[in-house]
Amino acid sequence: MSTVYDGERGEFVAGEEQATAPLLEVEDLRVEFRTNDGVAKVLNGVSYHVNAGETLAVLGESGSGKSVTAQTVMGILDTPPAVVLGGHVRFHGEDLLAARPTRRMEVRGAGIAMIFQDALSALNPVFTVGFQIAEQLRVRRGLTKAEARKGAIDLLDLVRIPHAGQRFRSYPHEFSGGMRQRAMIAMSLALDPELLIADEPTTALDVTVQAQIMDLLRDIQRERDMGLILITHDLGVVAEVADRIAVMYAGRIVEQADVYSLFRTPAHPYTEALLQSLPRLDLKGQELKAIKGLPPSLAHIPSGCPFHPRCPRVAARCSQEVPAYRRVADGRFSACHFAEELIPRG
Repeated sequence: MSTVYDGERGEFVAGEEQATAPLLEVEDLRVEFRTNDGVAKVLNGVSYHVNAGETLAVLGESGSGKSVTAQTVMGILDTPPAVVLGGHVRFHGEDLLAARPTRRMEVRGAGIAMIFQDALSALNPVFTVGFQIAEQLRVRRGLTKAEARKGAIDLLDLVRIPHAGQRFRSYPHEFSGGMRQRAMIAMSLALDPELLIADEPTTALDVTVQAQIMDLLRDIQRERDMGLILITHDLGVVAEVADRIAVMYAGRIVEQADVYSLFRTPAHPYTEALLQSLPRLDLKGQELKAIKGLPPSLAHIPSGCPFHPRCPRVAARCSQEVPAYRRVADGRFSACHFAEELIPRG
């Protein structure tokens, strides 16, 4: 019997209990990297879901497991050193972790597509941008060379690359950073996916170009009713585009809520600290509040709550007991022993 994620209850339930299943369900995902230097527990029970037409932002510091979760969903982890210990990745109810490699390849691109963080590295430097987009259409859709060329130009035009017909023949190094990112978006949309994973899509771009890229993604998502997973550490971007936010720390989801509730009253000290580190106009001239210490090594995660060595609200039990990830209010989930105390009542 298949299960689906019940957002109100904060758990996966039998399919009969909820009529509409999410587009994507990630349940209790556990991954470790086994290297000569030891074992790093990279994902420690990650669970989240995404609905059609919804934007889920996955937020956290570098090394928290955001990108590894996405790579596991896509089925592109290097194994070894990565080992998937358990969990489920369900797309339309089908568990992709249990599927054959050929089936995963069918879903990849056509069902779930991904925009990678470094567009220059993701594009092949020896082929033109247009050729790389058209190749997908020829191989996966069976189009003729002429049809694929037209389809690739249409996609470049869709992502607002000027003079798309001419830029079809350009190489990646002849594009600016923003144009390369647009080309990556065009490539990811070639097979008309239902879910798009954008891994730090605005990294290394200036603020104006960042806004253009996010506006483009939002417009395309609305036109196609796509689900969107936005992986980022940029709280400003999250506030503009997300419907819900999943906050990650040390390979776990530590808080999940709708964007308005999370920004207004965070239910985990880590989320609270992230928000306090944001520059604010009403605090001009005051020193920014930084989170003390560094994220833990995933090869040596602290006992109890992984955040307790850096937490301003730490108590004795925090170093001894791992807090359960649980529902703490309507549509709100937290992995903090004292989450209810952070959310004002009434």
